[in-house]
Amino acid sequence: MSSRSRRTAHSAALTRLAQVSALALAATLVGCQSTRQVEETDSVRAHNYQARLKHRPAPLVIKPVEQKAPDDVWERMRQGFVLQDSIDVNPRIEQQRLWFASNPSFLETAGERGSLYLHYIVERLEERGMPLELALLPAIESAYNPMAYSRAHAVGLWQFIPSTGRHFNLRQTNFYDGRRDITASTNAALDYLTRLHDMFNGDWLLALAAYNAGEGTVSRAIERNERLGLPTDYWNLPLPQETRDYVPKLLALSQVVLTPQAYGVNLSPIANEPYFEAVVINDRLDLTRVAAFANIDEDELIQLNPAFKKRMTVDGPQQLLVPTAKARLLTSSLSNLKPEQLLSLQPNKAVFQAALAEAKAPAATSSYRVKRGDNLGAIAKANRVSVKDIQRWNRLSGTSLKAGQVLALRGASAPSAAASRVAAAQQRSTQYKVRKGDSYYLVAKRFNVEMKHLKRWNPRTGQALKPGQTLTVYLGR
Repeated sequence: MSSRSRRTAHSAALTRLAQVSALALAATLVGCQSTRQVEETDSVRAHNYQARLKHRPAPLVIKPVEQKAPDDVWERMRQGFVLQDSIDVNPRIEQQRLWFASNPSFLETAGERGSLYLHYIVERLEERGMPLELALLPAIESAYNPMAYSRAHAVGLWQFIPSTGRHFNLRQTNFYDGRRDITASTNAALDYLTRLHDMFNGDWLLALAAYNAGEGTVSRAIERNERLGLPTDYWNLPLPQETRDYVPKLLALSQVVLTPQAYGVNLSPIANEPYFEAVVINDRLDLTRVAAFANIDEDELIQLNPAFKKRMTVDGPQQLLVPTAKARLLTSSLSNLKPEQLLSLQPNKAVFQAALAEAKAPAATSSYRVKRGDNLGAIAKANRVSVKDIQRWNRLSGTSLKAGQVLALRGASAPSAAASRVAAAQQRSTQYKVRKGDSYYLVAKRFNVEMKHLKRWNPRTGQALKPGQTLTVYLGR
């Protein structure tokens, strides 16, 4: 063995011997040192702990990757769809989906009309943490037509009937109808849906059914199934046919929006940014004059402010919704107007007085003799009034009627001649029956109106015209 090897071996042996000796000595001293070790101060321990920490590597912090907001509102909606998660294959949904796939123009046209409102609706839903499928509810209710009016006297994007509208503070006068107000009706609808969601223990499908049929109808159906020991979920309730189709229709529509290409639907992108802003106004204004003054398309201004029934800012909130690109300029221009210039934007005095006289005119009274088999509901529907109104006008405490009984009925009075002339001047309409070879372009050109306006006036005609269809055309626009 070389001298170098011997030194190495010797050194290793000494090292092992020193280690063994140190262990033995430590074992011997344990007893006498234990008291001193226990008395070691907290500050010393803390110091030693901190010293050890200094040599530990800092923990690796992984920052979450920020997801870029989508450019398209449709994509933003898809990211917030949650109602599909618990839905399996369902023939009632498939039936409705087949209809949308067979009628792609319905969603395409409704989406084009809804492009003015969808960003606002989606924003409000996200603020409340509600499913974004609900942004499609106005497509089912009104095809995003704020002027929509149903046989049940439901009005606006969200189709509020008069009583429900009043319950949610949507004021209704001769000049203003809050059920048509884009922002007010949207917030009222979300309030209503939230209340129904809470009422039915967080079940969105039952809440939607109640939005359509009323909470009483759904509650009675649930109670009936409970008595019979049957399931009480939406799919098993005995509901009116319209309500049985209502929820599947919304779910089917959301599936089509989720993958439109799969169903042959072409959804035009909608910019993920506010389409309109509210401009504060302090005076009574004429929408037609404001549109011309601010270089805003008149029909677009009316579509954003449909609640002003006479196209005058009377009885409603002191604001106008205008396209975002025009909002700042209009605000600045209105604040700098001289009194005589502001007067030019206000309604013509004669026009306003005529409209006011029409609003104040007493309701005409008529009478109806009850026939065998009549009931208050049928009489109210035929005369476009409510059952409660008939009861109030005739001091009826119940709903029973007798054949031969005479009921007093009240309705809107005939407008004055001046008011009729004003209405005719403001909005003359005609009906046009589509002929073979017609298109939106040709019809719009024939009546000297814009094609996009023609489409908005006729929301349910689809993309392509068919012979025999009837179009409404507003003249003098």
